Amino acid sequence: MFKIKNPFKKKAEGQPEGKIDFFKKKYKKERDKKIIAQERKQRIKDYIGRAGIEINTQKLFKLFFNTAVFVNLAISGWLIYYFSTHYGISWGTIAASMFVLWVLIFVLLIFAMWIVFYISVDLKIFKRKVDIEEVLPDFLQLTASNINAGMTIDRALWYAVRPRFGVLAKEIETVAKETMGGVDLKVALERFASRYDSVILKRSISMLNESIEAGGKIGDLLNRIAANIQEQKAMIKEMSANVTTYVIFITFATVVAAPFLFALSEVLIEVVKKLGSSFGETSNVASSVGLALSFSGTGVSQSDFRIFAIVSLVLTSFFSAMMISTIKKGNVKSGIRYIPIFIAISLTLYFIAQGLASKLLGFFV
Repeated sequence: MFKIKNPFKKKAEGQPEGKIDFFKKKYKKERDKKIIAQERKQRIKDYIGRAGIEINTQKLFKLFFNTAVFVNLAISGWLIYYFSTHYGISWGTIAASMFVLWVLIFVLLIFAMWIVFYISVDLKIFKRKVDIEEVLPDFLQLTASNINAGMTIDRALWYAVRPRFGVLAKEIETVAKETMGGVDLKVALERFASRYDSVILKRSISMLNESIEAGGKIGDLLNRIAANIQEQKAMIKEMSANVTTYVIFITFATVVAAPFLFALSEVLIEVVKKLGSSFGETSNVASSVGLALSFSGTGVSQSDFRIFAIVSLVLTSFFSAMMISTIKKGNVKSGIRYIPIFIAISLTLYFIAQGLASKLLGFFV
């Protein structure tokens, strides 16, 4: 009798856990990868949603990809034209350069665009948090008035919404929709507080939820919370007024003093070079009478010093704006808008002072 051999038997025996376990593990790995990818997309979506931006992440990635391709094509075309016409470089060298360009610069472009996007989203989230903290005391007082009038806590929150509350009004509308959909009010409020990195908001929501569980006088509690927030804001403003002297000193040193000193130094370099050349012509006469005078060496060129001055002013303005923001507001993000203003003013004064100093010192040379 001839036995029919099973073609899959040898393959199954070669696998230590059997064919079924092998496919189970493979299916589990693929499922875990899909779950991780979905969780990552959901985290990105939630993060962008915190800034109030509704955008498809896949479309955003395609936009960045197409932008990087377009920029690389433009750079590649210019490099091919420039090197082939001016230097006569071989096509092999050009092809290698294009490969490096498309591998390195393409990745760097996409990475840079994502970083810029995340920074802008983070600043948008911070602005929304500041807007919420600004109107939170008024909202809590209106909610307390509604509760004292006999409304339930969820209805009091809903009827306290006003258009002037802006971001907070939209967030409370979201909380109301979640509670109408069957979500517990406490859970909806905790979700709202967790969306923003605000100590004031989280503390207020935590005290409100504890008061709801304890069954105390919620209206009086909300009035006290609102009063405490207003007192804290008044204290911050008072502290900011006390450090105004430091802010004025840093601003003057960065925006006014540094540009004028750099401009004066640049002009003095040119004046010293002219004086050195004139003294160099008389060095032979000085040596004949026994004076050892020598003017030699290249030193610092005026163009190099100008580059150094511009870079120094940009960096100084950048860090000075962050210092002023930390002193006045207590955080760095509030001073982002000061950075371009400081840089523009300091560079403008530098070029103006450089022109004035060159004209004034030109009369003495």
